Amino acid sequence: MARGARLLLVLALLAALLAVVLQLYRLRKPKLWTVEELSVYNGTDEGLPILLGILGSVFDVTKGMSHYGPGGGYHHFAGRDASRAFVSGNFTGDGLTDSLQGLSSSEVNSIVDWRKFYYERYIQGNPTKYLKGVEVKAKRGAQLLEKQKSEEDKIPSCNSKWSQQEGGEVWCDSGYPRLVRRPGDIALTGQVSQRCACFQEDELNKPGLVAYEGCDHLSKSCKVN
Repeated sequence: MARGARLLLVLALLAALLAVVLQLYRLRKPKLWTVEELSVYNGTDEGLPILLGILGSVFDVTKGMSHYGPGGGYHHFAGRDASRAFVSGNFTGDGLTDSLQGLSSSEVNSIVDWRKFYYERYIQGNPTKYLKGVEVKAKRGAQLLEKQKSEEDKIPSCNSKWSQQEGGEVWCDSGYPRLVRRPGDIALTGQVSQRCACFQEDELNKPGLVAYEGCDHLSKSCKVN
C-alpha cells in the first residue's frame, strides 16, 4: 500500500474514533432540564418514558407506573418537580411546585429522604439546573439539623396540651417556659421558627428568649393561643 494511502487510512480511523468519543461525551454529558422539557414526559405519550423530579433530580419511573396501570401512582407528579407536595399533601395547583419556602426543617428533611428513596429504586435521569444548589442546601440543612438537635437536647422542651374548650397551655416541670428561635429552620426556609423550652431563673436573661404574652415572668405555665 502506498504511503499516501496508508496516511489517508490512519486519518480516517482517527476521524472515526474521534466521532465515537464525541458521541459518548454527548451521551454522558448531563442534560439540564427546563420546566417545559420535563413536562413532556408526563405519561400522556406512550412512546416516551415517564419522568419525575424531586429536589432537582429527575427519575425514570416508567416501570413503577406500570404497577398502577394508566395514570399510575405518580400521575400527580409526572413530568414535573413537585417536591413540596411530598410533605404538604397538596396535589393541585400551587401545591405542585418545587419551592420549599416556608417549610420546616423536618419537612425539608422528609423531602430529602424521599429523594433518597427514589435514588435507590429508580434509574436516575440527568439533573435539572437547580440540583447543585438544592443538594448544597440539603447538605447544609442536614448539618444544621444535627447541630440544632444537639443544642436542643441540652434544653428540655415544654410540656403542652390543647383542648377546644380551654385552648392551649405550655408548662415546665422544672424551669420556666420561654420561646426560643430555631436557627436551623431560619437557614433552610428563610422564616423564623420557635419552640417552647424550659429555662432556669438564672438563664432567663439570655438573648433571643421570648416570654409568652400575658404570662407572669416566673410562671411555670402559660396559656397560648
